[in-house]
Amino acid sequence: MARKSKKDHWLVRPESIRLIWIISLAVLALTVLADLFIEHHPHFGIDGTFGFAAWFGFVACVVLIAAAKLMGALLKRSDTYYDS
Repeated sequence: MARKSKKDHWLVRPESIRLIWIISLAVLALTVLADLFIEHHPHFGIDGTFGFAAWFGFVACVVLIAAAKLMGALLKRSDTYYDS
């Protein structure tokens, strides 16, 4: 096994990954809290609720991932599809 002469990239170090998670969660929390200071002009009623953009984006992401998994299960081919 060859030894690496260089140090690991800063993005793969565990302490850097933890710091990125903490910063990301803090920015997310501050963004959602900033929603308290914004005057909303809802068009559908529900879009005026607290944190609408955050929870709607999360739900939309979950639905897209579930749809992609379902499409993958329905459209997948067997391993021997291209064999003669």
